[in-house]
Amino acid sequence: MSITKTLLRVTVGGLFVGHGLQKLTGSFQGPGLEGTEQMMGALDLHPARRQALAAAWTETAGGAALALGAATPVAAAGLVATMVTAVRKVHAAKGLWNTEGGFEYNAVLVAALATFAESPGRASLDAAVGRSRWGVGGAAVALLGGVAASYAITTLSRRAAPLAGHDTATDE
Repeated sequence: MSITKTLLRVTVGGLFVGHGLQKLTGSFQGPGLEGTEQMMGALDLHPARRQALAAAWTETAGGAALALGAATPVAAAGLVATMVTAVRKVHAAKGLWNTEGGFEYNAVLVAALATFAESPGRASLDAAVGRSRWGVGGAAVALLGGVAASYAITTLSRRAAPLAGHDTATDE
């Protein structure tokens, strides 16, 4: 089981790194930081540039930590926050199924993240420091922390909404 769990953890973490790099640098045919900033503004996530940077770095660094199995519940919480925000701002209105743009894929990722947070496995940096299992508490940190972070981010974003279509983060 440890080999397959490691393979899945490295795959999911590595794909999050790639997804973050799409946002951050434009790698893998991604939009880059400017495109991500525009997307954040269109989703009413303000200041758009800070939101873009936060999402890009969370996915990149969180994905790397997940792949390594390092501080897995914390890494998973950040990634859950990005997925929950994506569901809330983009996918929920489109229903469950991915074929219609729904949140099916995001739900699978959140379930996987909770599983890794509970038990990153023996082949992880967490295990190297004696934590191959975080238990239900690790999964709770990932899920509850991620949901709370998503709601905090969007609540703060509403307070930072630009006046007359003007995003303050780009004027600094």
